[in-house]
Amino acid sequence: MAQQLLMLAAERDDPQMFLDEALPTLMAGAGSDATVLLRGERGRWRVLSRVGLDRPLSWDLLAEALDSERTVVQKGWSAAPLPGWDPLNEVLAFHHPQGEVRQAVPGTSQMAEWLGAGLRTVRTRHRQRQQIGRLQTVLEITRQWSQTQRTDELLQQIAEAATRLLQAERASIFLWDKRNHVLVGRPALGVEQGELRIADDVGVVGQVLQTGELRRVDHQEAGGEIDHRVDRQLKFRTRNLLCAPLQSSRGDRLGAFEVLNKSRGDFTPDDELALAELAGHAAVALENTRQVEQLLTTRNQLAEQAASHVQLLGECAAIQGLRSTMERLAETELAILILGENGTGKEVVAQRLHYLSPRRHQPFVAVNCAALTETLLESELFGHEKGAFTDAHEARPGKFELASGGTLFLDEIGDLSPGGQAKLLRVLEEKVVVRVGGSHQIATDARVIAATNQNLAKMVRERRFREDVFFRLSVVTLELPPLRERDGDILLLGEHFLNHFCVKARRTPPRLTPAARQRLLEHHWPGNIRELRNLMERLAYLFQGDEVDAADLAFGTTPEPPSNAMPLDLPLTEATRRFQIRYIEQQIQAAGNMTDAAARLGLHRSNLYRKMHQLGMSSEDAAEGFAGPRIPPS
Repeated sequence: MAQQLLMLAAERDDPQMFLDEALPTLMAGAGSDATVLLRGERGRWRVLSRVGLDRPLSWDLLAEALDSERTVVQKGWSAAPLPGWDPLNEVLAFHHPQGEVRQAVPGTSQMAEWLGAGLRTVRTRHRQRQQIGRLQTVLEITRQWSQTQRTDELLQQIAEAATRLLQAERASIFLWDKRNHVLVGRPALGVEQGELRIADDVGVVGQVLQTGELRRVDHQEAGGEIDHRVDRQLKFRTRNLLCAPLQSSRGDRLGAFEVLNKSRGDFTPDDELALAELAGHAAVALENTRQVEQLLTTRNQLAEQAASHVQLLGECAAIQGLRSTMERLAETELAILILGENGTGKEVVAQRLHYLSPRRHQPFVAVNCAALTETLLESELFGHEKGAFTDAHEARPGKFELASGGTLFLDEIGDLSPGGQAKLLRVLEEKVVVRVGGSHQIATDARVIAATNQNLAKMVRERRFREDVFFRLSVVTLELPPLRERDGDILLLGEHFLNHFCVKARRTPPRLTPAARQRLLEHHWPGNIRELRNLMERLAYLFQGDEVDAADLAFGTTPEPPSNAMPLDLPLTEATRRFQIRYIEQQIQAAGNMTDAAARLGLHRSNLYRKMHQLGMSSEDAAEGFAGPRIPPS
């Protein structure tokens, strides 16, 4: 019989199936008419398997067998505890025909030992397989959690995973609002709006939070242990529950993890292990997701703060049209060339394009091409590997790598050397860089915005700038007007800068007198907005009065005649001819082509060419400033 039981234990993986086949064998060997295996749980006895006749059994007999750890005989029954490394309060009992019970005592102990050995083998193998399956499920679940970056979505996934894994009706993750002594259940599956708020010392969840120990409440204990006020509020009945603490990697309590109502029977010790494992992974995932959310929030706030400090101020028609054009261009990936004199705000326009674009949360990297020598250019833009040259003590990424996903602003692109232009062209065409001293191609997704104060079209004709690079950079061209052509914006910008620097200097902004305002309007502003900004910064920090008069503006700023002003000793005919030449050139540059320029001048295209010929102009010279296609302002 022992051999038969051990062979059966080796073949079976399910404990219940093993018992259902082993008990008839034992009953036949013991010569009994009823055999039953029971387990004592919290003052009650649960039948694990039964064969034979339904005979009345005394609970006192079972309790005495457990307490004495020997075979006990009573009223036709013999009962012996199952031995094991970790006693589970299980008792094997046989009912014997009248007068045979005494002779069955030795056999009862022996059979209990054999059954215990076989059952222990089957249960160990069954538990190991269950644990492997559970761990595989948990790993798959946590793999999905690691891809989630929103706390609400993660909590929903955790709750749904727990209900599937533990076969429960509902699950909730209670996060501890320690300051307000409240537990916030999110999500509370089946609860309207998915959120439940309770005091942090109420019910089983409160006990688990305070003690840090897992709790299991079976259906027999539900009446006294569970706070049914929430059940009545939610029109739900909790039959049993399992609750585990959520603890951070530092040991801080984050809350509690609760599952309700096992679909069949009560929660088991294996369910306790599963929930504890799941709670550990959930706490890690929750911490990581919260950190990611905090980083994303901080990143968004920094981007918004940076964008708020980058404003293209101005109310003149040219600036309003430029703002409208920028809003359309920002959503595209087009290469943009920004033209304008020094100090007109080309970098501000580039930054504004970046912060209006979908790339706003990625880096904005600015490079001054005029400051890069031929030897430094390649290392600065494309990076270098360790040992690539004498001072290359460590590998360093270039600007194209740093700006990948964001925007790379190439300022003063007209000063880039011919060798630098050739290297830049390759990156613009292939979207890959190779570090100095390296051989591995590194993909870059940087959007390139270039700027210059030079006439690139003329430089191309003079072969001082590569034509292919020019057309790569100037898919769209934006031209910034100089400050002297923005009369309506001079005072607006001046007062903006003055107020800004006075806030930083912690003083009340002085008032500009009418004479000072007129002086600002009369100045030619050769340094454009940068000059105006510097003037207002000096006034904010160094001027002591409450009113700024015209004489105070001579403080480092002296109005000078425009460099293109006509001499006053010219005859009227010559002055008129020069004015016409300059005016026609400006119209052609503003329109972008001869047809539109003729329409702006109220002439036919052929008449415009005839007039230019009379003035000694050529269409090529007149269009020197045209640097590429322009989008007309909205």
